[in-house]
Formats: sequence, structure tokens, C-alpha cells
Amino acid sequence: QVQLVESGGGLVQPGGSLRLSCAASRFIFSNYAMRWYRQAPGKERELVAGITVGGGSTNYADSVKGRFTISRDNAKNTVYLQMNSLKPEDTAVYYCNVIFGAKDYWGQGTQVTVSS
Repeated sequence: QVQLVESGGGLVQPGGSLRLSCAASRFIFSNYAMRWYRQAPGKERELVAGITVGGGSTNYADSVKGRFTISRDNAKNTVYLQMNSLKPEDTAVYYCNVIFGAKDYWGQGTQVTVSS
């Protein structure tokens, strides 16, 4: 059973930074693209960023381009999301995601709250 465990969320002031981590296990991490999603209260879950197997290609939602950076360390089976210049509208639960065996797998999520 695929396991994804997010960490690194918290409360941060507008303009601040956070780095989220997602530790993956029970599958060959280096063989799969990874994604970060987020879900704000009352809203649908949305794709924030994605990264290919080797990390050579990334994509971002327009709302986070230039502020967020996705990266991965295949030796540590971990994907990261560096979030800079945070805004109140970035407040959400953040989830990492992998599609394994044609099925979506999700972690438990980590709460990010941007507020003064």
C-alpha cells in the first residue's frame, strides 16, 4: 500500500515562507511523477505543482508561479514544495499525490495558514 506523509505546514504571516515535505514509501518513488494539490475550505482540490520522474520538468498553477518551487530527492524518496511570498489566499490543506496503478494516492495533508 502506497504511503505518503506530508509535513512542514503551519501558521505564517503574509510574505513569509514555508517548505513542505512529502515522504513516500512502499513504491519505487524514482519511477513516478509527483504532484502537490491544495484544498481551501469550501473549495475544490486544485493542482498546485507537478514534477517529472527525474525532476527535469515542472509545472505550476498560474496562481503560484514565481512563488512556489517543487523539487524532489529520489535518494530520500521525498518531494518538496518551497513556498515563498505567501498570501492569505494560499491558506489550505496541502496534499501530495501520486498516480500508482492507475489509482490516485494521497497523504493525510498538512495545514498551511497565512494570516497576520
